[in-house]
Amino acid sequence: MSQIKQVTQRLKQLLKEQGMTYKSLSAQLGLSEASVKRCFSQQSFTLERLEQVCEALGITLSDVFIQVAQTQPKVSQLSESQERELLENPRLLLAAVCVRDGWQFNEIIGHYDISETEAVRLMVKLDRLKLIEFLPGNRYRLLIAQDFRWIPGGPLERFMEQEVMVKFMAPKKNEPWTFRFYLRGRYSQSSVEIIQRRLNQLTREAAELNEEDARLPISERTHMGLLMAMRPWEPSLFEAMRRSSPGSAR
Repeated sequence: MSQIKQVTQRLKQLLKEQGMTYKSLSAQLGLSEASVKRCFSQQSFTLERLEQVCEALGITLSDVFIQVAQTQPKVSQLSESQERELLENPRLLLAAVCVRDGWQFNEIIGHYDISETEAVRLMVKLDRLKLIEFLPGNRYRLLIAQDFRWIPGGPLERFMEQEVMVKFMAPKKNEPWTFRFYLRGRYSQSSVEIIQRRLNQLTREAAELNEEDARLPISERTHMGLLMAMRPWEPSLFEAMRRSSPGSAR
């Protein structure tokens, strides 16, 4: 679907949401109703006309573009070959993480030891992997969903378990924990399902906040790690004290 068609559909949705008809819109634009209908049916908007329509709706054109981008289906899980290719090239993995977090091209090369030429090559590879759409002027459109998950048992999950999680739980000297809390208990299945729903909700909210904050410069954002996990588990220290047959005490 072309971008102008996507914008047109979004404008139609906004008209409907605000209870505005083509007739009332035409009155605000100083056009005939037939002219407004023709603009929408043929998707023949000039940039000036688009701005006028947006102004009548009380929204900016840039906001419409952002809303259109947010409604596009995005990759929620990579393929195994995509995961392997990212892991084979740490700099490519870094670039993927940066674009997922909304870093601009100049912010990447300014913060990391990556030349402009190399950064372009990395962006082209991410485009080929269908993680971004690389645009003129070293801009890009993200094709990865904020809450995408790696393949269960796949290359990225194994990498996270062997490298990231171990190091995450062992902070460097004087590196503070913003929040750390461990909770164990013995729960019914219904309670486990409630906790899982709450954790999933928190995951979605954290992803939405990351997407909103991606519009800010990196100088106003702090790189944070958030690890959530839940599974049937008992510390080996306690497990070693189990009776071979529970309830067999005399």
